[in-house]
Amino acid sequence: MEEKEEAPAEQTAPDERREPHAGLLTVSGYELSAKKKEVLSWKWAAKRLEKSRQYWIATTRPDGTPHLMIIWGLWLDESFWFSSGVKSRKARNLAPNPKCVIGSDDAAKAVILEGAVELVDATSAEYEKFAKAYEKKYDWNVREMGQPVYRFRPSVGFGLFEKKFDQTATRWVFR
Repeated sequence: MEEKEEAPAEQTAPDERREPHAGLLTVSGYELSAKKKEVLSWKWAAKRLEKSRQYWIATTRPDGTPHLMIIWGLWLDESFWFSSGVKSRKARNLAPNPKCVIGSDDAAKAVILEGAVELVDATSAEYEKFAKAYEKKYDWNVREMGQPVYRFRPSVGFGLFEKKFDQTATRWVFR
């Protein structure tokens, strides 16, 4: 699926982030409905990100080939948080190239986010907030694993509601 490219939004500090700008997704080669078109709200997307149990992560190997894997994680503080074994393929891919794609678990009501990760300091207050929320969601103490925790910050996102795809395919640009 191809989409029109727009200029990337300027990045802001985490505490200055606002709701992303929403617009209808233009998909080359697809005739979209003449019916009333309406963007999906960011609230719609955030709700799906919060309630997903599994997520998809796509990373790129050093030789340029793609890698797609299922992971556990959390939508927390307008970012996606997850842990991964330091020797896992995704962690080895993210070390030289922090860019990746995160997707929710329901393809009929999909939220797909492009962005980049950063490592979270295990001694920080935000790490502890993540660890408590992760344990509540998965009944798993991520602290005991002793593996890296990543915070993913989206730059662009896509919302796809299958039943009304031709009227609601949405693109969000984060500022």
